[in-house]
Amino acid sequence: MRLAVSWLTVLPVPARQVDDRSCRQAISFAPLVGVLVGGAGALVLWGLSSLGAPPMLAGLLVVALLVLVTRGMHVDGLADTVDGLGCYGPPERALQVMRDGGAGPFAVVALILVIGVQAASIGAVAQTPWVLVLACVTGRAAFVLCCRSGLPSARPEGMGALVAGSQPLWLVIAWWLAATLAAALISPAAAVSVLVAAGVLLLFTRHVRHRFGGITGDVLGAASELATTIVLVGATLGQF
Repeated sequence: MRLAVSWLTVLPVPARQVDDRSCRQAISFAPLVGVLVGGAGALVLWGLSSLGAPPMLAGLLVVALLVLVTRGMHVDGLADTVDGLGCYGPPERALQVMRDGGAGPFAVVALILVIGVQAASIGAVAQTPWVLVLACVTGRAAFVLCCRSGLPSARPEGMGALVAGSQPLWLVIAWWLAATLAAALISPAAAVSVLVAAGVLLLFTRHVRHRFGGITGDVLGAASELATTIVLVGATLGQF
């Protein structure tokens, strides 16, 4: 758990040991980190709403907080993954594009859309900030799903190689079932949005396996942002 917090947030939590086993355990505990991150975001959202901040402004500020707390890793992974998926050529070419680190047109559009949609959705659920906690937990449960047994790493090195295929199927089911049950306490729409996120991620991982040969650290970040956005949008639409 300590490694999960230090790895996935800016919090200076010292990890006792960093090796293959501890990295895999960190992925297993990732949804709990989502509780911490989402809780912080929900508290700030509540405070901004209490001060009378316009919904869109509150949403943008909370998204900025989430990016800072996670060191921008997830949005960076989203940008790199979208650029990789958008390029022509074999898997090796796509992986090289992802590694180059520059933001191409696909990355820019994806970041604008995701940040804008998340901000608008967060502002819309200011009266039910628990939705933000749920979205952040689901976003980290995406790590567990993407690292499920049988899904390989696209590279022989990097974070993907450390954690790919490390999560047993029962743990994947357990985390997503827990997220769905928690969502049902908020609203039926929230529960449906969690299930939709799971289905989309299954299709997403199938595609990246075909396109890249497996997962990478960037793919994990992209999956997290994708799941978070789906839950926020679904829960928001369920209010109307």
